[in-house]
Amino acid sequence: MSDEHCRFSAPALLRLLSWLSPAFPMGAYSYSHGLEWAVEGGYINDRKSLVDWLEADLCYGSGRNEAIFFGEAWRCALENDREKLFEIAELAAAFRGTSEFALESSQQAAACLSTLRQVWPDSLLDWLSETLRQHRIQPALAVVLGVRSATQAISASLALPAYLQSYIANLTTAGVRLVPLGQTDGQLAIAELEQAVLAASAEAKGKTIDDLGSASFMVDLASSAHETQYTRLFRS
Repeated sequence: MSDEHCRFSAPALLRLLSWLSPAFPMGAYSYSHGLEWAVEGGYINDRKSLVDWLEADLCYGSGRNEAIFFGEAWRCALENDREKLFEIAELAAAFRGTSEFALESSQQAAACLSTLRQVWPDSLLDWLSETLRQHRIQPALAVVLGVRSATQAISASLALPAYLQSYIANLTTAGVRLVPLGQTDGQLAIAELEQAVLAASAEAKGKTIDDLGSASFMVDLASSAHETQYTRLFRS
């Protein structure tokens, strides 16, 4: 069964929208992915610099790797390949450049996993949660949502760009508060990043864990510096 053979129902689309909504209780609003320090350091001071920073992260940094993990988890779930799924989940948990990035990923993922299991139960997610607990491994958000999208028969061609769009939208909202920018500038930034979201999704489609890597070194440095930033509104 391939991506093109997935035919999801209207309720499945509503569920995807719920999982990626700001109302979904993951606490995404409390993380800036290092943006807070980038603003403090003067690297981000307007809409253009925010868009440039987020596009680099999406295409060459954390966003790129998250897209690969999402796609790999989606395929494993579709094929019910639990051995490989565990390998992907274990690697995703470890593939974090800083302690704050690890916290950002694991805490959102744990909250997402808990809510999904209570509201939209799924046997594969139950297995993944228990297996990770037994091995003392933290979950990764891209893996959790990739699995649940596949078990809901939502095409990766739709689920992956939707996931990356929510990733970018959350960070844009952080930028709106930090710079600060107006709400219209925030929406303009999200609109300007649409092609980057689609390009990152398309590029990740044929990638595997062998293609993981990052070239957005400044994003990692921003996260490291944020750990000791004197005044902080965000947890990362």
